[in-house]
Amino acid sequence: MVVNFTKMHGLGNDFMVVDMISHHAHLRPEQIRRLADRHLGIGFDQLLLVEPPSKPSVDFRYRIFNADGSEVEQCGNGARCFAVFVKEKKLTNKDCIQVETMKGDIELNLTEEGRVLVNMGEPVFEPKEIPFLAEARNNIYSVMVEQEEVQLSAVSMGNPHAVIQVDDTKEAEVDVLGPLIESHSQFPERVNVGFMEIVHKRFIKLRVFERGVGETMACGTGACAAVAAGIDRNLLESPVEVKLPGGNLKIEWQGAGSPLFMEGPAVSVFEGKIRI
Repeated sequence: MVVNFTKMHGLGNDFMVVDMISHHAHLRPEQIRRLADRHLGIGFDQLLLVEPPSKPSVDFRYRIFNADGSEVEQCGNGARCFAVFVKEKKLTNKDCIQVETMKGDIELNLTEEGRVLVNMGEPVFEPKEIPFLAEARNNIYSVMVEQEEVQLSAVSMGNPHAVIQVDDTKEAEVDVLGPLIESHSQFPERVNVGFMEIVHKRFIKLRVFERGVGETMACGTGACAAVAAGIDRNLLESPVEVKLPGGNLKIEWQGAGSPLFMEGPAVSVFEGKIRI
Protein backbone atom coordinates (compact mmCIF):
# COMPACT_ATOMS: atom_id res chain seq x y z
CA MET A 1 0.00 0.00 0.00
CA VAL A 2 1.22 3.53 -0.83
CA VAL A 3 0.70 6.19 1.85
CA ASN A 4 0.90 9.95 1.29
CA PHE A 5 2.57 11.85 4.11
CA THR A 6 3.80 15.30 5.09
CA LYS A 7 7.02 15.85 7.03
CA MET A 8 6.57 18.65 9.59
CA HIS A 9 8.30 20.06 12.64
CA GLY A 10 7.59 22.21 15.65
CA LEU A 11 10.88 23.82 16.75
CA GLY A 12 12.83 20.84 15.40
CA ASN A 13 10.61 18.22 17.04
CA ASP A 14 9.81 16.41 13.79
CA PHE A 15 6.82 14.42 12.62
CA MET A 16 5.43 12.29 9.84
CA VAL A 17 1.78 13.31 9.45
CA VAL A 18 -0.72 11.06 7.66
CA ASP A 19 -4.32 11.77 6.68
CA MET A 20 -6.17 8.64 7.81
CA ILE A 21 -9.48 10.11 6.71
CA SER A 22 -8.47 9.59 3.07
CA HIS A 23 -6.29 6.54 3.77
CA HIS A 24 -7.51 3.48 5.63
CA ALA A 25 -4.21 1.88 6.59
CA HIS A 26 -3.29 0.15 9.82
CA LEU A 27 0.34 0.66 10.80
CA ARG A 28 1.93 -1.97 13.02
CA PRO A 29 4.61 -1.04 15.60
CA GLU A 30 7.38 -2.63 13.54
CA GLN A 31 6.29 -0.61 10.49
CA ILE A 32 6.34 2.60 12.52
CA ARG A 33 9.83 1.81 13.83
CA ARG A 34 11.05 1.25 10.26
CA LEU A 35 9.47 4.51 9.05
CA ALA A 36 11.04 6.39 11.99
CA ASP A 37 14.56 5.18 11.14
CA ARG A 38 16.54 8.22 9.96
CA HIS A 39 18.79 6.10 7.72
CA LEU A 40 16.41 3.48 6.34
CA GLY A 41 13.05 5.25 6.56
CA ILE A 42 11.67 8.79 6.64
CA GLY A 43 12.91 9.65 10.12
CA PHE A 44 10.85 11.34 12.82
CA ASP A 45 10.32 11.70 16.56
CA GLN A 46 6.59 10.94 16.31
CA LEU A 47 4.04 9.74 13.78
CA LEU A 48 0.81 11.78 13.83
CA LEU A 49 -2.45 10.35 12.47
CA VAL A 50 -5.44 12.48 11.49
CA GLU A 51 -8.56 10.34 11.91
CA PRO A 52 -12.33 10.94 11.79
CA PRO A 53 -13.85 11.92 15.15
CA SER A 54 -15.66 9.37 17.29
CA LYS A 55 -18.15 11.96 18.60
CA PRO A 56 -19.98 14.97 17.14
CA SER A 57 -18.49 17.54 19.54
CA VAL A 58 -15.02 17.43 17.94
CA ASP A 59 -13.62 17.86 14.42
CA PHE A 60 -10.91 15.19 14.37
CA ARG A 61 -9.27 12.39 16.32
CA TYR A 62 -5.55 12.97 16.97
CA ARG A 63 -3.31 9.92 17.49
CA ILE A 64 0.41 9.94 18.29
CA PHE A 65 3.00 7.17 17.98
CA ASN A 66 6.58 7.44 19.21
CA ALA A 67 9.56 6.35 17.12
CA ASP A 68 9.63 3.06 19.04
CA GLY A 69 6.11 2.25 17.81
CA SER A 70 4.32 2.90 21.11
CA GLU A 71 1.13 4.97 21.11
CA VAL A 72 1.12 7.92 23.51
CA GLU A 73 -1.54 10.21 24.91
CA GLN A 74 -0.43 13.70 23.93
CA CYS A 75 2.16 15.76 22.02
CA GLY A 76 2.07 19.54 22.18
CA ASN A 77 4.38 20.33 19.26
CA GLY A 78 2.52 17.71 17.26
CA ALA A 79 -0.80 19.38 18.10
CA ARG A 80 0.37 22.61 16.47
CA CYS A 81 1.52 20.69 13.38
CA PHE A 82 -1.81 18.84 13.35
CA ALA A 83 -3.69 22.17 13.16
CA VAL A 84 -1.56 23.47 10.28
CA PHE A 85 -1.83 20.14 8.44
CA VAL A 86 -5.63 19.88 8.48
CA LYS A 87 -5.93 23.51 7.34
CA GLU A 88 -3.33 23.16 4.55
CA LYS A 89 -4.95 19.93 3.34
CA LYS A 90 -8.36 21.63 3.37
CA LEU A 91 -9.75 19.02 5.75
CA THR A 92 -11.32 21.97 7.58
CA ASN A 93 -11.87 25.68 6.98
CA LYS A 94 -11.97 26.47 10.70
CA ASP A 95 -9.32 28.46 12.57
CA CYS A 96 -10.53 27.02 15.90
CA ILE A 97 -10.32 23.23 15.78
CA GLN A 98 -11.54 20.76 18.40
CA VAL A 99 -9.68 17.43 18.53
CA GLU A 100 -9.90 14.35 20.71
CA THR A 101 -6.86 12.58 22.13
CA MET A 102 -6.38 9.48 24.29
CA LYS A 103 -6.59 11.67 27.39
CA GLY A 104 -9.35 14.13 26.50
CA ASP A 105 -10.16 16.94 24.09
CA ILE A 106 -7.99 19.94 23.23
CA GLU A 107 -8.59 23.13 21.26
CA LEU A 108 -6.23 24.34 18.51
CA ASN A 109 -6.35 27.97 17.33
CA LEU A 110 -4.57 29.20 14.20
CA THR A 111 -3.48 32.82 14.67
CA GLU A 112 -3.18 35.57 12.06
CA GLU A 113 0.59 35.55 12.62
CA GLY A 114 0.82 31.95 11.39
CA ARG A 115 1.36 30.51 14.86
CA VAL A 116 -0.84 28.05 16.74
CA LEU A 117 -2.32 28.61 20.21
CA VAL A 118 -3.25 25.36 21.95
CA ASN A 119 -5.57 25.04 24.92
CA MET A 120 -3.85 22.12 26.64
CA GLY A 121 -6.38 21.81 29.46
CA GLU A 122 -5.55 21.96 33.15
CA PRO A 123 -2.30 20.37 34.40
CA VAL A 124 -2.82 17.35 36.65
CA PHE A 125 -0.74 16.94 39.82
CA GLU A 126 -2.63 14.11 41.53
CA PRO A 127 -0.13 11.20 41.57
CA LYS A 128 -2.55 8.41 40.65
CA GLU A 129 -3.76 10.38 37.61
CA ILE A 130 -0.25 11.03 36.22
CA PRO A 131 0.41 8.09 37.03
CA PHE A 132 3.15 8.36 39.67
CA LEU A 133 3.49 6.14 42.71
CA ALA A 134 3.49 8.38 45.78
CA GLU A 135 1.63 8.38 49.09
CA ALA A 136 0.28 11.93 48.68
CA ARG A 137 0.27 14.85 46.26
CA ASN A 138 3.23 17.21 46.66
CA ASN A 139 4.98 19.79 44.50
CA ILE A 140 8.39 18.13 44.92
CA TYR A 141 9.34 14.49 45.45
CA SER A 142 12.55 12.64 46.34
CA VAL A 143 13.18 9.67 44.07
CA MET A 144 16.04 7.19 44.44
CA VAL A 145 17.97 6.75 41.18
CA GLU A 146 21.02 4.45 41.24
CA GLN A 147 21.45 5.01 45.01
CA GLU A 148 21.23 8.78 44.58
CA GLU A 149 18.33 11.01 45.61
CA VAL A 150 16.82 13.10 42.81
CA GLN A 151 14.37 15.93 43.49
CA LEU A 152 11.61 16.22 40.91
CA SER A 153 8.08 17.43 40.26
CA ALA A 154 5.51 15.15 38.66
CA VAL A 155 2.71 16.44 36.44
CA SER A 156 0.51 15.25 33.59
CA MET A 157 -0.31 17.32 30.52
CA GLY A 158 -2.30 14.42 29.12
CA ASN A 159 0.98 12.48 29.28
CA PRO A 160 3.32 11.99 32.28
CA HIS A 161 6.23 14.33 32.99
CA ALA A 162 8.98 14.56 35.58
CA VAL A 163 10.57 18.01 35.94
CA ILE A 164 14.03 18.43 37.46
CA GLN A 165 15.39 21.89 38.26
CA VAL A 166 19.06 22.29 37.25
CA ASP A 167 21.59 25.12 37.52
CA ASP A 168 22.62 24.89 33.86
CA THR A 169 20.88 22.92 31.10
CA LYS A 170 24.18 22.68 29.19
CA GLU A 171 25.66 20.64 32.04
CA ALA A 172 22.53 18.60 32.83
CA GLU A 173 22.98 14.81 32.68
CA VAL A 174 20.14 14.36 30.20
CA ASP A 175 21.60 11.25 28.54
CA VAL A 176 22.32 9.61 31.92
CA LEU A 177 19.38 10.58 34.14
CA GLY A 178 16.84 10.75 31.30
CA PRO A 179 16.61 7.02 30.54
CA LEU A 180 16.92 6.04 34.22
CA ILE A 181 13.97 8.19 35.27
CA GLU A 182 11.99 7.46 32.09
CA SER A 183 11.76 3.80 33.13
CA HIS A 184 11.72 4.34 36.92
CA SER A 185 9.40 1.99 38.81
CA GLN A 186 7.49 4.92 40.36
CA PHE A 187 6.27 5.84 36.85
CA PRO A 188 4.31 2.72 35.80
CA GLU A 189 3.64 4.05 32.27
CA ARG A 190 7.16 5.50 31.92
CA VAL A 191 7.68 9.26 31.84
CA ASN A 192 9.06 12.22 29.87
CA VAL A 193 11.90 13.90 31.77
CA GLY A 194 12.46 17.67 31.68
CA PHE A 195 15.60 19.48 32.86
CA MET A 196 14.66 23.09 33.70
CA GLU A 197 17.00 26.03 34.27
CA ILE A 198 15.23 29.10 35.68
CA VAL A 199 16.77 32.30 34.29
CA HIS A 200 14.10 34.46 35.91
CA LYS A 201 10.41 34.11 36.83
CA ARG A 202 9.23 34.53 33.25
CA PHE A 203 12.03 32.83 31.31
CA ILE A 204 13.39 29.30 31.51
CA LYS A 205 15.68 27.04 29.50
CA LEU A 206 14.61 23.43 29.02
CA ARG A 207 15.88 20.13 27.67
CA VAL A 208 13.58 17.10 27.49
CA PHE A 209 14.26 13.37 27.29
CA GLU A 210 11.08 12.05 25.70
CA ARG A 211 9.59 8.67 26.56
CA GLY A 212 10.21 6.21 23.74
CA VAL A 213 12.27 8.71 21.74
CA GLY A 214 15.22 10.16 23.68
CA GLU A 215 16.22 13.82 23.80
CA THR A 216 14.42 15.95 21.20
CA MET A 217 14.94 19.46 19.87
CA ALA A 218 11.71 20.53 21.57
CA CYS A 219 8.82 19.06 23.56
CA GLY A 220 5.61 21.07 23.77
CA THR A 221 4.00 19.14 26.62
CA GLY A 222 7.39 19.16 28.35
CA ALA A 223 7.45 22.97 28.19
CA CYS A 224 3.89 23.07 29.54
CA ALA A 225 4.76 20.66 32.35
CA ALA A 226 7.90 22.59 33.35
CA VAL A 227 6.02 25.89 33.55
CA ALA A 228 3.11 24.30 35.43
CA ALA A 229 5.50 22.74 37.95
CA GLY A 230 7.40 26.01 38.32
CA ILE A 231 4.23 28.04 38.92
CA ASP A 232 2.93 25.38 41.31
CA ARG A 233 6.15 25.79 43.33
CA ASN A 234 5.94 29.63 43.16
CA LEU A 235 9.18 29.73 41.18
CA LEU A 236 7.62 31.14 37.98
CA GLU A 237 4.96 33.67 36.97
CA SER A 238 2.74 33.54 33.87
CA PRO A 239 3.39 34.13 31.01
CA VAL A 240 6.66 32.21 30.71
CA GLU A 241 8.95 32.03 27.69
CA VAL A 242 10.56 28.60 27.34
CA LYS A 243 13.83 28.31 25.41
CA LEU A 244 14.32 24.82 24.00
CA PRO A 245 17.20 23.66 21.77
CA GLY A 246 14.95 24.10 18.71
CA GLY A 247 13.45 27.49 19.62
CA ASN A 248 11.04 29.23 21.97
CA LEU A 249 7.47 28.65 23.16
CA LYS A 250 5.14 30.92 25.12
CA ILE A 251 3.24 29.28 27.98
CA GLU A 252 0.43 30.89 29.99
CA TRP A 253 -1.26 29.42 33.07
CA GLN A 254 -3.24 31.28 35.72
CA GLY A 255 -3.03 28.44 38.24
CA ALA A 256 -5.33 25.77 39.67
CA GLY A 257 -8.75 25.64 38.05
CA SER A 258 -7.55 27.23 34.79
CA PRO A 259 -6.48 25.71 31.47
CA LEU A 260 -2.89 26.11 30.29
CA PHE A 261 -2.14 27.67 26.89
CA MET A 262 0.86 27.01 24.66
CA GLU A 263 1.75 29.15 21.64
CA GLY A 264 4.38 28.45 19.00
CA PRO A 265 5.13 27.77 15.33
CA ALA A 266 4.53 24.73 13.12
CA VAL A 267 6.25 24.17 9.77
CA SER A 268 5.61 21.88 6.79
CA VAL A 269 8.94 20.66 5.37
CA PHE A 270 8.09 18.36 2.47
CA GLU A 271 5.52 15.90 1.16
CA GLY A 272 6.02 12.39 -0.17
CA LYS A 273 4.69 8.90 -0.78
CA ILE A 274 5.98 5.66 0.67
CA ARG A 275 5.06 2.03 0.16
CA ILE A 276 4.41 0.14 3.41
